[in-house]
Amino acid sequence: MSDDEEYTGEGDPEFIKRQDQKRSDLDEQLKEYISEWRKQRSKEEDELKKLKEKQAKRKISRAEEEQKMAQRKKEEEERRVREAEEKKQREIEEKRQRLEEAEKKRQAMLQAMKDKDKKGPNFTIAKKEAGVLGLSSAAMERNKTKEQLEEEKKISLSFRIKPLAIEGFGESKLREKAQELWELIVKLETEKYDLEERQKRQDYDLKELKERQKQQLRHKALKKGLDPEALTGKYPPKIQVASKYERRVDTRSYDDKKKLFEGGYNTVYAENLEKTWQERQERFTQRTKSKLPKWFGERPGKKAGEPETPEGEEDAKADEDIVEDDEEVEEEVVEEEDEEAEEDEEEEEEEEEEEEEEEEEEEEEEEEEEEEEE
Repeated sequence: MSDDEEYTGEGDPEFIKRQDQKRSDLDEQLKEYISEWRKQRSKEEDELKKLKEKQAKRKISRAEEEQKMAQRKKEEEERRVREAEEKKQREIEEKRQRLEEAEKKRQAMLQAMKDKDKKGPNFTIAKKEAGVLGLSSAAMERNKTKEQLEEEKKISLSFRIKPLAIEGFGESKLREKAQELWELIVKLETEKYDLEERQKRQDYDLKELKERQKQQLRHKALKKGLDPEALTGKYPPKIQVASKYERRVDTRSYDDKKKLFEGGYNTVYAENLEKTWQERQERFTQRTKSKLPKWFGERPGKKAGEPETPEGEEDAKADEDIVEDDEEVEEEVVEEEDEEAEEDEEEEEEEEEEEEEEEEEEEEEEEEEEEEEE
């Protein structure tokens, strides 16, 4: 066997057999892998198919649920619209009834006014009727929107203006109907003119009453010493307060304010002095008394040649010195209080003189204003 044959092994049957065995093993292994992959692939396809079927079922069920929900919403909306329409119809009917009653009352009142020949007042004062939310009927009428007013107008006209039943009428009957309508128009225009004239008289009477009220208020302001136009404006006159920095109104009279400065400060000052004096005296009497220690057998402050003082006498002597000091302090405090009281009295006399002068000047000014007005 040559070297080339040994290297390649082409001529060796064993080698060829081994190679064939290897190829067959690889083919079987590949077949197993392919079969396993095909099984796995078929499982995945089955699962995917099941998921798609489940998804399709879910879509169908969801579409059915959405359809049911839409149907339910539609029914709910129709029911709500129907209820709103019914409520609106009820309100319209109630308004119609109220307006019919009001029209009947108005017609009855006009008939009574026509029947009554004697002349009465040009105006009547009606009691206030509180409606919904505490509002009067006039306030509720002002708060209505344009749509509400238009609707009420239509309802009112529907039973005030009755439809003409002229079907099948001949020429003579049509002439009679036209004459009847003309007389009705003349009657309504006459009533309108009467009501306009009555309103003019009422406006004149109200204007006159307001002018009288204004004159009364002017006289009232002059009596109180105010400006003549002080009470005739929209707002009441300004009230003088104690200070422009205070928000509380000072309702005290001049005499009450004057009494605040009559000896009030002196009394408070004397009470404070007495209080401080009592506190200091109590503190002084409750102090701990300690004797000075002896220095080389003698007490400090002892004069030469004086006999020894017993224990009790030393204490009594110290108390006498304290009492004398207290009397001197009281005399000084009393003298200071007398001087301050005299100064306060002088200041009060000066303030009283200034106030009297100011009052005299005000009286003179009022007299001059009265003379000018006369």
